[in-house]
Amino acid sequence: MDVQQEAVERPADQFGIRPVRERAGVGGVVVGAVHASVQQLLIAVHLISVAAATDNAGHAFDQAEARDPKHLRPWVVLVDGARHQLDLISAEASRRGVTVHVLLDFVHVAEYVWAAAHAFHKPGTTEAKAWAADRLTAILAGQAAHTAAEMTSQAEREHLPPARREAVGACDRYLTGHLDQLHYNTALENGWPIATGAVEGACRHLIADRLDITGAHWGLHGAEAVLRLRAILANGDLDLYWRYHAAREHERLYPALDQRDYVPTA
Repeated sequence: MDVQQEAVERPADQFGIRPVRERAGVGGVVVGAVHASVQQLLIAVHLISVAAATDNAGHAFDQAEARDPKHLRPWVVLVDGARHQLDLISAEASRRGVTVHVLLDFVHVAEYVWAAAHAFHKPGTTEAKAWAADRLTAILAGQAAHTAAEMTSQAEREHLPPARREAVGACDRYLTGHLDQLHYNTALENGWPIATGAVEGACRHLIADRLDITGAHWGLHGAEAVLRLRAILANGDLDLYWRYHAAREHERLYPALDQRDYVPTA
């Protein structure tokens, strides 16, 4: 699935953001097709999801380029951190000569931080919420490396048992392994989105509201056709598309006769 949204840059700082809980989401505008699992989102003052397949990554960049052919606007890529995903994005950006700013979806980061918080404090307690809020605020301020080192040191000081220590270690590895994609302070200063809510919202109102109806059974081609039309309708392009469709159908049914295209065979 490819999703694009042109967004207005709205600078913010970490003090204007409420503490992140386990889940978050916002709506968006959608364009595109379904071929592979919906997972990632590319935002370029556009929002584009990058699916797992190479052709979908290329299609997503095609859509972004159609909206910004001269590469005048910032392109921000939101990802979940999968290496294959990052390689596809890097290859496409290099091939097209466009600079992209890659960020980890902050909701994914929050999930790791909350898991680490529950290693130190009982879930649902004020202490766990305060611990997570402090670390997430620091990460938003561009202090991901310091935050990772601090939680690892705390785990060593408190001699956490192996099972609880693993959650802290996983968070540490996730943060330190993606430091180049954790520049949220820069993103917030420039007013860029830091979470993939547009894709999450599209999955619900574009896909689930139609394909998940009771008793429905879909094949790939039928689902693809229906979702393409729903995307066109959601973006307000139905009239434009229908004129194009009618013109193509007329050409198919009533092709122009040109004797020069025919070669006598007898």
